[in-house]
Amino acid sequence: MAVSSLMVPLGAAAPDFALADTAGRTVRRDDLAAAPALLVAFLCNHCPYVRHIEAELGRVLGRHPSLAVVGVCSNDAQAYPDDRPELLAEQARRAGWTFPYLVDGDQTVGRAYQAACTPDFFLYDVHRRLAYRGAFDESTPGNRRPVRGDLLEAAFVHVLVGEPVPEPHTPSMGCSIKWRS
Repeated sequence: MAVSSLMVPLGAAAPDFALADTAGRTVRRDDLAAAPALLVAFLCNHCPYVRHIEAELGRVLGRHPSLAVVGVCSNDAQAYPDDRPELLAEQARRAGWTFPYLVDGDQTVGRAYQAACTPDFFLYDVHRRLAYRGAFDESTPGNRRPVRGDLLEAAFVHVLVGEPVPEPHTPSMGCSIKWRS
């Protein structure tokens, strides 16, 4: 069943994180402090909503090299084995992703960001204050709208020049985060 993002209040500070990527290297939020903006994208391998946009996400991000990006998988990989680190790494190769893909094994980062679904996007400005949270675009599996990434890309353009992202923001929709009980 599809769920929507929680629409965390704009201006909220980016929670700290220190997570291993799919190769075991630790990436910290503060490692990315020099970038003019930070995108934290909650993703996974098994969700059809993520698979629907994954290739276009790679292309859109490739047009914004100054943006710091991390993907985070907070799903319970024991219950959802397609979200094991080695399969996340395979997904990143398939989709052409060059950003660190982080494994939130204890799910604390997903909870700190109030992630609700995959995909769920959180874009922070230079001061690491939330400037956009919401959808990649209006496309979902089966609705026949083109996958363009225009909503998220428009947010990048505003944030990278220091402007607020006009509201309303469209909530992201996808598979629920698979929390442990």
